[in-house]
Amino acid sequence: MTTRPEGRTADARPEAHASPTARTADARSKGRTADARPEAHTARTAHTACTANARSEAHAATTARTANAPAHAPAAAPADRRRPRLASAPTPYLRLLTATQFAFNIGFYAVLPYLATHLGSGLGMAGWLVGLVLGLRTFSQQGLFVVGGALTDRYGPRPVVLAGCALRIAGFGWLAFAGSTATVIAAVLLIGFAAALFSPAVESEAAREAVRHERATGSPRAHVLALFSAAGQAGAFLGPLLGSLLLLLGGGFRAACLAGALVFVAVLAGHARLMPHRERVRDVPEAETAATTPTAQPGRPALRAVFANRGFLLLCLAYSGYLVAYNQLYLSLPVEVQRATGSEAALGWLFALSSLLVVTVQLPLTRFSARRIAPRTALITGLAVVAAGFAAVPLTPAGPRGLLPAATFVVLLTLGQMLLVPAARGLVPDLVEDRQLGLATGALSSVSGIAVLAGSAATGALLDVSAPVRWAVLAAVPLTGAVLAFTLPAGRGGKEPGARAVAG
Repeated sequence: MTTRPEGRTADARPEAHASPTARTADARSKGRTADARPEAHTARTAHTACTANARSEAHAATTARTANAPAHAPAAAPADRRRPRLASAPTPYLRLLTATQFAFNIGFYAVLPYLATHLGSGLGMAGWLVGLVLGLRTFSQQGLFVVGGALTDRYGPRPVVLAGCALRIAGFGWLAFAGSTATVIAAVLLIGFAAALFSPAVESEAAREAVRHERATGSPRAHVLALFSAAGQAGAFLGPLLGSLLLLLGGGFRAACLAGALVFVAVLAGHARLMPHRERVRDVPEAETAATTPTAQPGRPALRAVFANRGFLLLCLAYSGYLVAYNQLYLSLPVEVQRATGSEAALGWLFALSSLLVVTVQLPLTRFSARRIAPRTALITGLAVVAAGFAAVPLTPAGPRGLLPAATFVVLLTLGQMLLVPAARGLVPDLVEDRQLGLATGALSSVSGIAVLAGSAATGALLDVSAPVRWAVLAAVPLTGAVLAFTLPAGRGGKEPGARAVAG
């Protein structure tokens, strides 16, 4: 007996379900074709048919199937309820998106860690001007993610990704030879805007394909998104090594920029060949969605529809709490390391520890959480772990050379990140319509980026207060995000066609 998987239509099932005569009798009694109904319904209809011949043949068919089934074959109902395997091979398109994230970060982080030194020591810029240039790069990227997301929804991911790669190549090439303040700022803005184009396109496609993969195989979407995050962290770990190697070989900052540009040339060529030429097929027809979902009213601008979605805005606020906390790696952690050791030399090792944790632990941790807890629970737990990392700094005894509190903070912050980031990205498709997924993905980063910009000034003011007070206040930020996350839907799976999206 062949066990019928859940969710398949009857015309795709194995042929040994009911005899032809029984199906004919059922069609006469109900006026519908038997191959469009499940087996159990066919058997019940055949049993109540008006002819004795149909009843006897249906019974004979059932007896024959039972006799032919192996003695050890499990019953159909328990087999249908069997938990799907978590480890299923990703599709070629998912592999392309994951490799893209890996390559993006290699090219980007081969340059970024050395930009400040190049601007200050190489070009002689004042410290405030170096900070301004770096801030403009962050704003042109994070602040404009919503633009890239909207363009992705309008034109599809392929042209947006290709345009972003082309702009990144031009930006790195320009930065390699820029010698004045104006040209450096222009090149940096171009590099940031390039990321604002291709990152929302790739991330929204990864979320969309993760939902499709979940429906097709039963493998939780969080596992696919965790693989995507781990690939990005692996690129962030290897990129600085590539830049350091080029610097050690005497190539200098210009060689690092050109190497980064070459990485994006390869990414551009790969996507021009492998990325689908047409817009991805939407799971929910636009007309059907407009009739069933208040956030998709006909003629209502997509931007208003997304930002009028209370559930999505709450997710943005909760995720902003995480990003404000994560930004303390660059603000409060250096102060703590300086206080404990007298220098910032150990910062590089702590950043390497964070990247290695993500590369090695992300996938096993996500498999465990996807099997046992809902995405909302993973988001709340991750935020609570991040808060524990802040609280642990004044409570952890100073260990070897005084770095134990800082190392404890980095480990707990990274563990919380590994729990909550795939969960937050996996919740986005449950909160917005599929055709607005690119816009929502970009808006999640843009809203969080604005929160980080505002939060950095506030948390920077805490650097002058005593350490226990500072770390306690910082711990309250992710805890507030966790409280907000309690109001979100559990996010147990993707939306079925025709299902109603969660709206505020």
